[in-house]
Amino acid sequence: MNERTIVILEGDETGQELLEEALRVLAADVISVEIEFPRYDISLESRRRTGNAIVHDAARAIVTAGLGLKAATVTPEGAGDIGSPNRILREEIGASVIVRTGRRIPGVAPIGGVHAPISVVRMAVGDAYGAREWREGEGDDEIACRTERIERRVCRAVAEFSFRHATRMRAKVFGGPKYTVSPVYEGMLKEEMDAAAARHPEVVYEPQLIDATFALLLASAGDPLVIPALNRDGDILSDFVLPLFGSIAGAESLVVAFRDDYTPSAILAEAAHGTAPALYGKNVANPLAMILASAALLSHMSDQAAQTAGRAVREASLEAIAGGVRTADLGGHASTTEFTDEVINRTRQKLEVWSTLAEM
Repeated sequence: MNERTIVILEGDETGQELLEEALRVLAADVISVEIEFPRYDISLESRRRTGNAIVHDAARAIVTAGLGLKAATVTPEGAGDIGSPNRILREEIGASVIVRTGRRIPGVAPIGGVHAPISVVRMAVGDAYGAREWREGEGDDEIACRTERIERRVCRAVAEFSFRHATRMRAKVFGGPKYTVSPVYEGMLKEEMDAAAARHPEVVYEPQLIDATFALLLASAGDPLVIPALNRDGDILSDFVLPLFGSIAGAESLVVAFRDDYTPSAILAEAAHGTAPALYGKNVANPLAMILASAALLSHMSDQAAQTAGRAVREASLEAIAGGVRTADLGGHASTTEFTDEVINRTRQKLEVWSTLAEM
């Protein structure tokens, strides 16, 4: 990522409020990096007004800039309404992979002794989502059918990214699809996992069937894990893994598109939580996940200053919690803005100290 541009996708309710908090952390006078933030309003009202044209515009901007930061958005329940923007965004940026990472939050008790980070790397397209479905027959003889598909290109992206991500995390690649029952369909992902393992012999590789992955997850929770998965398996697995850390507040989600060499061409970051309408306007919601999502984007920029800022933001966020500055969901009394203020102060201090040490 060469350009210092992050496309901002404005959202709904508390999601928008937390986005604004994350942008306060990304200000130039905080991270010492000048970034441009073109904005696109993809709130429910704007999507309805434009017939989702604004979502298509935002997707094209992300393809050009390479990076996007999205607030949580409302998906209307009624049939025939405007729907969710997520499918449009994933398809138009050419995304292959969704990465959701859970991590321990200082002072928050995890479940079952889980303390090392766990990343679920799942397909962003295909599989059970978007499958063609129909029914035939009547009465007790009625049958329901579904035609699913996955692509080798997407399987390879999931596998290759998993091993590269595991290298960065110093983690092992763990889990996999139910290839014994489905050697043709699910076996395609397993084939690509095995091939990626051969390309990355430095990474510990422990393939498991998806049911065994769930069963053995807590037993393996002492190690950082990266778990490649099919689209639906990964969706379910993410919903299981992230709460193991006692809160999903420390989890961010990345949607990734790739070049031919499997380096990221576009990354869209967001929090793993929703719009939290009950917290809207009360200044009590936890901005941690949005702040960590923004830090992840900094880490994927090409210049060292942005990467350093990303590390500073991550450390400052977790150190603020360890220091007792916590929002109510984590057992504290800090408001949304007070927590962000603490992260900003700690980020500035870190970068100042690090710059001083670099000059020695």
